[in-house]
Amino acid sequence: MNLYAASVRIMPLKALLDPQGKAVTHSLQKINLAAISDVRVGKHIALELQAENDIQAHQLVDEACKKLLCNPIMEFYEFEIKPI
Repeated sequence: MNLYAASVRIMPLKALLDPQGKAVTHSLQKINLAAISDVRVGKHIALELQAENDIQAHQLVDEACKKLLCNPIMEFYEFEIKPI
């Protein structure tokens, strides 16, 4: 078994309203940072896992995202996996 670190990024779908992102954008404008716009707020999840190889590690993280970590109706995900 090999040990891997996975970094998962989950973001709201572009077609959907992001209330947190809108609130941050509005606050940035209030503190004279109006040059920053269209903020989107998401989640970052760090995982450690054991797998036989890179392919199995990729499959495990993908399954975790599909079954638990991400709501595909409202979010999309992407991830990177590195051996540690």
